[in-house]
Amino acid sequence: MADKTAKKSWDVKRFFKDQRTLLAIVIVAIVLIVSLINPKFIMVSNIITIFQQISVLGILTMAMSMLLISGGIDLSIGNIMVVSGVVMSVLIGSGVPTFVALLAGLLVGTVCGLINGVIIAKSKCIPLIITLGTSQAFYGIALSVSGGSIMSFKGAFNGLKAKIADIFPVMLLVLLFMTAVAYVLMNYTKFGRRIVAIGGNEKNAFLSGISVTKYKIIIYGIAGLFCAVASIVFCARIDSITSNAGSGYETDALTAAIIGGVTFDGGKGTIGGAFLGCLLMGVIKNAMNILLVPTYIQTIVTGCIIVAAVVLSNINNIRKK
Repeated sequence: MADKTAKKSWDVKRFFKDQRTLLAIVIVAIVLIVSLINPKFIMVSNIITIFQQISVLGILTMAMSMLLISGGIDLSIGNIMVVSGVVMSVLIGSGVPTFVALLAGLLVGTVCGLINGVIIAKSKCIPLIITLGTSQAFYGIALSVSGGSIMSFKGAFNGLKAKIADIFPVMLLVLLFMTAVAYVLMNYTKFGRRIVAIGGNEKNAFLSGISVTKYKIIIYGIAGLFCAVASIVFCARIDSITSNAGSGYETDALTAAIIGGVTFDGGKGTIGGAFLGCLLMGVIKNAMNILLVPTYIQTIVTGCIIVAAVVLSNINNIRKK
């Protein structure tokens, strides 16, 4: 009987130490506090707005999270998104059917991801530096194709703005679907288990018979595909795209993933936690807008969140010392 009580107590303790539980509590606390100050914050329309605002970031966070868990990182995700969008805009402007342009955008994003994967896996160089370089290359491509001008989609993706039951935007469903895909991929497939193994200890994964090079290339390709889907959602929201539209998304996605418990160490973290981390960032930004917090203060708060996220990701190493 004592053993059962001890086990139950341990389970409860573990539950409240779980990053996802803490994030959920923080999100609820912020919602309650801000709602008391301004009741508009808790309105269904504003809640839907929050999810719309994080729709692009959420998909990119899924890509970043999978890469971090694999032991990698990608600072080019924002510009991969832009390259995909620019290509789709050019094709649509040339009279190509929207569906074909959409497939081309998905292909471009995937290819960009695969390029990152091949270079990183074959050269065995630091992913941070490689993707910093390819980010500039992708930005240059987008700048060359767009000529630095705003590229319109002429309402080609307006279907994603449609609302189901006059409440839920289709783009919200895209976010939830891509999150579900990432969750299933990382938790219920052999591929996901091998990615976690590679992130946890690449040498041991290799010695156990896992083709590290192949899986690294594939996970970067999948991340590129997610970036392309994010591009479609972005273009649907704004109905246009510019060469610098992806600026800052890599930092926000990295921050959201780390807040959600994904670490730089690799092999650690969950997709659910990353999603909650993204949601928390969306709630904080929306709350500051609702409370009319000046833009410069919002920038300071965002910077503090980034620093706090990095410190939290390294908390275990601090404890060991």
